[in-house]
Amino acid sequence: MLENSPSSSPPPLKTRYITNQMQKKVAIFGSAGQLGVELHREFSQRGYTVMAWERSHVDITSASAVEQAIASLDPEVVLNAAAYNQVDVAESEPQAAFNVNALAVRNLALACRQCGARMVHFSTDYVFDGALRRPYTETDPTHPLGAYAVSKLAGELYAQAYLSEVLIVRTSGVFGLGALQTPRGNFIELMLRLAREGKMIRVVEDHVGSPTYAPALAARTADMVGKGVFGVVHCGGGTATSWYDFAEMIFREAGLRPNLRRTTEREYRTPAKRPQYSALSNAKMESLGLESMPPLDVALRSYLQLRSRLVAA
Repeated sequence: MLENSPSSSPPPLKTRYITNQMQKKVAIFGSAGQLGVELHREFSQRGYTVMAWERSHVDITSASAVEQAIASLDPEVVLNAAAYNQVDVAESEPQAAFNVNALAVRNLALACRQCGARMVHFSTDYVFDGALRRPYTETDPTHPLGAYAVSKLAGELYAQAYLSEVLIVRTSGVFGLGALQTPRGNFIELMLRLAREGKMIRVVEDHVGSPTYAPALAARTADMVGKGVFGVVHCGGGTATSWYDFAEMIFREAGLRPNLRRTTEREYRTPAKRPQYSALSNAKMESLGLESMPPLDVALRSYLQLRSRLVAA
């Protein structure tokens, strides 16, 4: 069913305003992740009836399990925040990544089509190769560089193949407080842990992304659902930054002075090749009248303040 080539451009962004979202039913898959936690909170606060499933609740790689779960709720909207995101491990087990990031999306899209639900699927900046060296727009050609990236692009194509009004939200380097409850954490938690351990920390300075605050991403997603947006839309962090600069910012805001050193892709080899510049442009999202994403320092400050309260509690 993947007739589109990996370099094909996504369809134009369209909107269809939907009123009276109160009491609408929303299903969330991947609810235990950093984004899933915030989606649950955001949609609940907006008056939606939310049913949230973790990986242990529903195996989304099983078509029958997905169909049964969605049919039991009969939701108006299905949010897919579930993903296999171990980028390097995917190089040695590409089928596992493809099962979750592509074939499972097919299962969700088919189930949504069966019950007439709208689907929101979250994708990644890694569908690009980073060669443009400027923030990517929705019309830029895709070119995934590794097994993880290929599987995520395939998921986009499956969703578009089965649904005419799917919303695909591409994002980048998501960080949220849900990381405190997961074993893998996020980049911020990794930096703080390495600082506590007193180790020398080497971070690449030649890879640029747009780290994205999960609560802000969840809020913009709810806004787009409320407006009936469909198509491909980018929603990345409000600041393009190298991972080294982000690490510096984390330690500065946290009041830490660890042994931080610069490194490069050439010096720090990983099993998976990553795009060196994969920041996302939010211009199209903002053209819909949605609030701009917060600057990275503002988002980080909010994260650390909330984190401090949670840890103290």
